[in-house]
Amino acid sequence: MFEPPLSSATQDVVQLLVVVLIHPDVFAGAQSAHEAVVDAAEQLLFLVRDADNRYAADRRRLSRILHFHSGRLLLINLAYNRLSVANQVTRTYVASIHNHQQVCEDLDSLGFAASKLWNVARWTCDRIWDETGTIPDHGALKAYLKNNEHYADLNAQSSQAILEELAEAFDSWYTLRGNGDKKANPPGYRKHGDDHPRSTVTFKEDGFKHDPDHDRIRLSKGRNLKDGRQDFILCEYAVDPDVTVQNVQQVRAVWTGTDWELHIVCNVERDDPDPPGDRVAGIDLGICNFAAVAVGDDALLYPGGALKEDDYYFQKQRAKCDDSSSRKAQRLDRKRGERRTHFFHAVSKDIVAECAARNVGTIVVGDLTGIRENTDWGDHGNLDLHGWAFDNFTQMLEYKAAEYGISVERVDERGTSKSCGSCGTIDDSQRVERGLYVCDECGLVANADVNGAENIRQKVLPSLACDGGDRDNGWMAQPAVRLFDTSTGRIAPQEQVTCEP
Repeated sequence: MFEPPLSSATQDVVQLLVVVLIHPDVFAGAQSAHEAVVDAAEQLLFLVRDADNRYAADRRRLSRILHFHSGRLLLINLAYNRLSVANQVTRTYVASIHNHQQVCEDLDSLGFAASKLWNVARWTCDRIWDETGTIPDHGALKAYLKNNEHYADLNAQSSQAILEELAEAFDSWYTLRGNGDKKANPPGYRKHGDDHPRSTVTFKEDGFKHDPDHDRIRLSKGRNLKDGRQDFILCEYAVDPDVTVQNVQQVRAVWTGTDWELHIVCNVERDDPDPPGDRVAGIDLGICNFAAVAVGDDALLYPGGALKEDDYYFQKQRAKCDDSSSRKAQRLDRKRGERRTHFFHAVSKDIVAECAARNVGTIVVGDLTGIRENTDWGDHGNLDLHGWAFDNFTQMLEYKAAEYGISVERVDERGTSKSCGSCGTIDDSQRVERGLYVCDECGLVANADVNGAENIRQKVLPSLACDGGDRDNGWMAQPAVRLFDTSTGRIAPQEQVTCEP
């Protein structure tokens, strides 16, 4: 059957589309290709839907062309979407509620309902565990409980978030036990005698509506708690003056113990800043000294004393608990975890800022995955730090460094504690007491952890190793010590830290 040629206007659009689909490299990248595809597609829609129907004859052939190239179009869209995600970071802003008195009662009802659903799900996990020997994942929990009366007390996505949180808590407990942590306990029930505490309620895409013009967020209630179809909770919020709330992905209503506040999770476009310089820093992670940083002519030391003190204190307090799964024991575990996380944030933030001030463009950090299983730290001061804890710290380091344009590379740190950072000689016996490293070959005397950090740094700068010890390496023996100040919760030079009992 004879097919008339495409009209000239349609041919121009199709030619552009085909070039984009077949040769996206002609454009600057996935984003440019995607924009060109969108532009061409819009023109095609205009042509085939023209009011005068002048291009109706083109429809079948256009459909055939688009179908033939749909795979490439999908790949371009996928690349574009990944590019968009890579250019975004997630930020959580804490907001106070201006009209707290008006919405407090409704938020209380949701918080209590969340605790009740958690307890029902926790009981369900026990029953399934007893019968099958396995713990149900969040998908199975949703299937079991979607018709439970408490499920409809919250918005469907809010109920799903409760079940996902419980399943994740069981996964974390199982992982800790698998890593040899005998003190780890499964998630407990949320109940104080006959009373339920107020649990955090998470609102996903379908559970809230944001009004940025008036700083208001509308939160959905569950079917069981609504007085009518239009019944919802309208919160008037306030954030810091320098914060712009936009691209909201999720909202959490959090009870602080005295009142409710909103944690607003946003996607924020990230400018890709130029790196501060082209220097390289190496980081050695450990226990006594949590982090040692080597920059090539300068070194920083971050002692882990604050972590050890916390660990000692909380172990003593926990030993006083008659029941390791009691509410008091769980509160102590939670508090210790919160303090450790704060320490990680403070140290990672300070390291990145100090590296940026020294024109560092790349940070190299030792990968300690699996450290709990493979390392014996001895009997004294043995912190309960697992590979996942160091991984958590490194993730904090990565996203904080990205904001400065600094890249972070993870490398295998095997052998870095045995090698001389100046001449490259490898000898187990050169690490001596009290954290010193002495090289018999070149005479280097260095802080042992700084020496390890320098060797990690040289993992990406192999030409610097084995230089015969000609470089000035006195900096390796006298690193600048930066301590966690317990009075402020921040990192400061050693001489500026307040010593308080």
